[in-house]
This record gives sequence, structure tokens and C-alpha cells, in this order.
Amino acid sequence: MPSVNTDYAWKAVLSRDRRGDSRFVYAVSSTRVYCRPSCPSRRPSRNHVTFFDSPQLAESAGYRACLRCRPQSPIGFEAEERVERARDYLDGHADEPITLRQLAAHVGLSPFHVQRAFTKRVGLSPKAYQDAKRMGRFTASLKRGETVTHATYEAGFGSSSRLYARVHKDLGMTPSAFRFGGMGVTLRYTTVPTVVGRMLIAVTERGIAAVSLGETEVALVASLRSDYPKAVLRRDTKALKKHVSQLLKCFSGGGAVGRLPLDVKATVFQRKVWQALQQIPRGQTRSYQEIARAIGQPTAARAVARACAGNPIAVAIPCHRVVRGNGHLAGYRWGLERKQRLLALERT
Repeated sequence: MPSVNTDYAWKAVLSRDRRGDSRFVYAVSSTRVYCRPSCPSRRPSRNHVTFFDSPQLAESAGYRACLRCRPQSPIGFEAEERVERARDYLDGHADEPITLRQLAAHVGLSPFHVQRAFTKRVGLSPKAYQDAKRMGRFTASLKRGETVTHATYEAGFGSSSRLYARVHKDLGMTPSAFRFGGMGVTLRYTTVPTVVGRMLIAVTERGIAAVSLGETEVALVASLRSDYPKAVLRRDTKALKKHVSQLLKCFSGGGAVGRLPLDVKATVFQRKVWQALQQIPRGQTRSYQEIARAIGQPTAARAVARACAGNPIAVAIPCHRVVRGNGHLAGYRWGLERKQRLLALERT
């Protein structure tokens, strides 16, 4: 393709650079499909790739359009560009309350269409996206050692009341407790034997903070202390009897954890993944890619895997039901053998 620098074009394909989408398409000889540079599909071998100035030239050479990135669709490209402009605008006005009407006017779409296009592409509504970014800045400030007041305003909340309206849902404990590794938090815990080893349950006054699996109580408590180095740990088997009973039902298909309060810090994305996991029927599995599609972010399979790895509530939030795309078992926070055993129990 003489009018496009092939070195530049190949680098754009490898980096999925959207700036190349309006300049050229690339075609793959092994599949006879052509794509945009930003296509989320797996990258082909360089020796299978040919570049074309336009979709028309690619089709004239016998290639068909990719169904994922729709390179022949100027409407789809225009919508994507406007969503990226909307995202850039929100990022650039992080400390301001941006209404949907303001955002729509900036990108030249109606409020309805910008809401729908943004949510479809990003996986969050514009408001949820801005809230998630704000919470990310807030927690990052706390981890750097900033005061709660400084972190609140630096993140763009504007007032402590706006922060505390969201903090229980997103952070899982008070900001001060989060900042100081659980300082001021009392975690009551107990451990019980199960069919897949020892299970530890830990709760705060707000709800269940951790459910983990292991070989010994000593190891499980040590892990809990590592997560909450400054919290007060108190063994309290009697008080946790109801929690234990409900959680043990998960092993026999009861799965009643939805009735129990949780005190888990999580990003908006993690919560979406964990909610999707709880929708997987007992005895069935889903791939990371399928979960990504289910939450409206089909290119986020790796992020889904990370969210599964960060799940602190074993069994009740069933990350053991997620497998690789080929059906093989992937890693499991509490051991691959336990994952295999849990799936076998559910299928019998």
C-alpha cells in the first residue's frame, strides 16, 4: 500500500491506535478478513497482513469486513470518536459536576444517545464513569498518606457528605480505616472445616469482609492480618453462627449469601464482575470473555480475570465457575485443586 507507511501502520495495529482507524484498514490473508487498527481481535502475524487505504479497496481484493470492529461503517466510527471525546471531556473536568446535557452538547449528540453510546462502549454510564474515576483518585490519595479532607477535595467530591454517600458501597469501610490498614476496625472471625479445607469468615460491624479457604486456621488468620494489619482481630464463633450456616449452604447449592450484608471494598468494575458471577447457575461455567460480554465490556477479559483474582468472598461470589475460553481451568486464589473440587461438587 504505497500511500501508507507500512512501519507506521503495523505499529498502529499492534498498539490498537484509534488514530489509524480513519487512515487505513489491515487485511489478514489467513482469515480473509479486514479490520480497523483498533480492532480488539487477536493480533495476526505480520507476514499475513496487507494494508489498504480504504475498506472498498480491501473488499475489491476479496476480503470481508470484520464483524467486531465494523471497519466499513462510518457511523460506528463516528460514534466511537464521540464517545472518546466524551471520555476525554470527563477526564479533563474531573473536579466538576458534569451533567448529561453538558456532555451531550460538547460531543454533538442528544443526551439519550450519548448515554447509550457511552454505556455500550465503556461499560459504565457517564455518571458512573466519573464516580469511579473520582473514587480511584480518592483511594490513591489515601494510600499516599493524604488526610481524608485533602483526599476528598483533591478527588473532586466537593464535600464530605457527597463522599460518605458513596463510601460504604465503594470502599467497604470508613475512609480513615481504609487509609490506616483497618485502624479502628474490629474484625470478628471464625474458621470451620468444609469439604475443600478450612474456611475463614471475617465480619465487621457492617457485614462480611472476607471468606477465604486454606489448609490451617493459622495460615488463614495470618492472611487476614496481612490484609488488615492495624485492625483488631477477635475470634467469635458464637456470634458468627448464622453467617457460617448461610455460607456452608453454598457448598450444597443453597447459596443464600445474597441475604447477608457485605463489607467489601471494590471498584465499580469489580462489583459488576462479581454480580455477573453470582448469576452463573450452579454446576455451570463461563469464560472470562463471556463474563466480559455479559457486563457490556467485550474487550475486558483480562480485567475480568483480575477482578476474579481479587474476589475476597470465596464460594459465595463464585469465581470458581469462571474458566478459560477453551474450557480449561484457570488460576484460583485458593488453589486450582479446590476449584476443580468445587466444580465437581456442583455437578454431582
